[in-house]
Amino acid sequence: MQKTIIMSLGGSVVVPDKIDVKFLRSFKKIINKFIKKNYRFVIYCGGGNVARNYQKTASQIAKLNNNDLDWLGIHATRLNANLLKILFEDNSENIIIENPNKKIKFNKKILIAAGWLPGWSTDYDAVLLAKNLKIKTIINMSNVNYVYDKDPKKNKNAKKIKNICWKHYRKIIGVKWKAGLNKPFDPVAAKEAEKLGSKVIIIGKNLKNFENLLNNKRFDGTIIKKSIKF
Repeated sequence: MQKTIIMSLGGSVVVPDKIDVKFLRSFKKIINKFIKKNYRFVIYCGGGNVARNYQKTASQIAKLNNNDLDWLGIHATRLNANLLKILFEDNSENIIIENPNKKIKFNKKILIAAGWLPGWSTDYDAVLLAKNLKIKTIINMSNVNYVYDKDPKKNKNAKKIKNICWKHYRKIIGVKWKAGLNKPFDPVAAKEAEKLGSKVIIIGKNLKNFENLLNNKRFDGTIIKKSIKF
């Protein structure tokens, strides 16, 4: 039986400063390995630093509202998505999904998706597409290895969390979205994921760790779901 994996791939993993060729080469190799094991992948591309650089630059020159900034971010996700589609060559569908609510059929092993509308990140789009495809689990790969109880960049004593329910996760990250927001999983997406009973697995960019997760082996990361039993 074919297994479908939905991923939200952070743009800052693809382009941390410049395009990370080493990461992309290894990422492609792992995806192709699992394709041979009868997996297929839906990969939602974020805008990451490409989006934030455009947003920052534009804001220094013109007075922009949140909607304008969001559209810059959306187009950055589409640029990153086109890069991935080309890299996966014949294994990837020719179209890039933007509206996650439309009826979707794909015959190839990889479907690439990008940003849709202002007001949220591609995390939210990934939740909607997972609902559309009736898939309950989303893998979120970014430059953040875990969810922490505090911002680890500002608090040296921040503690990593391995399991958390949506209610407590949303208390940590807040409820408001703004363009360029950098959270493990955005607030709008978190609210929808909680409503749908989705499970999200937050992992960093370590590809051996990613492979362990796909192989159902022990991995480093945070699982967010509706309820956690202690």
